[in-house]
Amino acid sequence: MPPSSVSSTDSTKSATGGVQSLERAFDLLERMADAGGEVGLSELSASSGLPLPTIHRLMRTLVVCGYVRQQANRRYALGPRLIRLGESASRLLGTWARPYLARLVEETGETANMALLDGDEIVYVAQVPSKHSMRMFTEVGRRVLPHSTGVGKALLANTPDNEVRALLSRTGMPAATEKTITTPDGFLTALADVRRLGYAIDDNEQEIGVRCLAVSVPNSPTAAAISISGPAGRVTESATEKIVPVLQQVAVELSEALASQNPA
Repeated sequence: MPPSSVSSTDSTKSATGGVQSLERAFDLLERMADAGGEVGLSELSASSGLPLPTIHRLMRTLVVCGYVRQQANRRYALGPRLIRLGESASRLLGTWARPYLARLVEETGETANMALLDGDEIVYVAQVPSKHSMRMFTEVGRRVLPHSTGVGKALLANTPDNEVRALLSRTGMPAATEKTITTPDGFLTALADVRRLGYAIDDNEQEIGVRCLAVSVPNSPTAAAISISGPAGRVTESATEKIVPVLQQVAVELSEALASQNPA
């Protein structure tokens, strides 16, 4: 790792007992991610309240380490070394989730999944299969578009409409089945239903004969959702009434477990 160029005044203890320069650097990285991955120093100064010289020193160190890169237009973008960290973190997140997914399988009888929103796509990071001989299987690491999945709806339910429309314009809305939602207005209506009901449904939209129920994981360190999927003949309306409360409770418990991985 290249030596840090942050001055000693930036390395003092913070009010939380941590190293102030590290807290500030990670805060800047998160602000960059929230801004779409590319920002200028003045924008970071305005949003963080830090003086420009301090931000410049921190960004220079992050550039040397490969976590940030400076563009030709002198703006700063998230760097490629973060990809490795993100991939490792996603695998760990899936590992931590497996016991909770196993509980979902035990209580619902159906295959349980965990998925993240990665850019404009949904990526599955963990799965525990159903014990039924007829069961659903989604390969861990598989990427799909959000508009045809229950987890996609759960993950985007609280995203502003204009951002959802922008995402859909980038990805398109190809029909996986005759039941797939293929218009932005139709998808936004489905997201309103998720907010009203507290869960999302994929009703034969990704694959004919398969229904999926999904909820987001509240306060997850990265946008995450869990779901169960099974044959439409088993995941019926009456089954939904029993499964959804279990999904919601497990999501809350998983959220608490993820928070405890990083105690204050």
